Amino acid sequence: MNTLSQKSGLPISWDQEKEMILCGEDMQPRECRPDIRRWADMLDVLYDKYALGIDELYYMYRGLSLAEDSKEIAEAGLRYDITAIRPGLLGREFVKTAGHYHPLKPGTGFTWPEVYEVLSGRAHYLLQRRCSEQPGEVDAVLLITASSGDKVLIPPGFGHITINADNDFLIMSNWVAEGFDSVYEPVRQMQGGAFYALEDDGGVKFIPNRNYSSLPPLKICPVEPVDQFMLVKNIQMYNIFKENKEALRFLTNPEDYGAVFENYLAKLMLS
Repeated sequence: MNTLSQKSGLPISWDQEKEMILCGEDMQPRECRPDIRRWADMLDVLYDKYALGIDELYYMYRGLSLAEDSKEIAEAGLRYDITAIRPGLLGREFVKTAGHYHPLKPGTGFTWPEVYEVLSGRAHYLLQRRCSEQPGEVDAVLLITASSGDKVLIPPGFGHITINADNDFLIMSNWVAEGFDSVYEPVRQMQGGAFYALEDDGGVKFIPNRNYSSLPPLKICPVEPVDQFMLVKNIQMYNIFKENKEALRFLTNPEDYGAVFENYLAKLMLS
């Protein structure tokens, strides 16, 4: 049993034998039931859609919280999720999420942001920004590799994919605004993200997806803390809400934080 409570701030653990999250008695919901992403759901975005070997690829536990916090989280318009991504390969490609963009917040020029924290394992976050209405035209592709305790902000304008290139399950949490639907179709139309992560002599190699008509070089970026949002390594991300709810306001009101997002991106681009 892998206890995740000290890393997450919630009374949860990872049952390695059953390959599932177990929730504590004071959790909401009491019984954690995931949505499951399977191989058949991912055919349109794989490097090799005929590659077999793994059926259940990752598990999405949505809307988790302490029972005592559930009302306040709902009133704040937020949702806390945990995703567990299986290790392994589909052909040569490492297991990954399907990849999606977020829609514009109505009445603003900002898409909804999101923030992730790695609880266990190591994540490769592939961020890509469209520069036109055409899904195959992107002007920035960033790769951020994160380990336990690291937090990665997905700023407005960027779609994202998470890749597990390690030998163990990748378990990560996220905060996001509640009430909008992720946009999967642009990634599906391009048969995946801007780059594929393939196994290469025991390591990982990122190769460009030639279905994209405009594809800049892959920019390798470090994890960049965002002090204003309390996205730093020494605080559990769930507890940001408990300690300072205003720190997560950027998720529901991104239009008020344009300068912070610009500064964050500038630091990533200059790294």
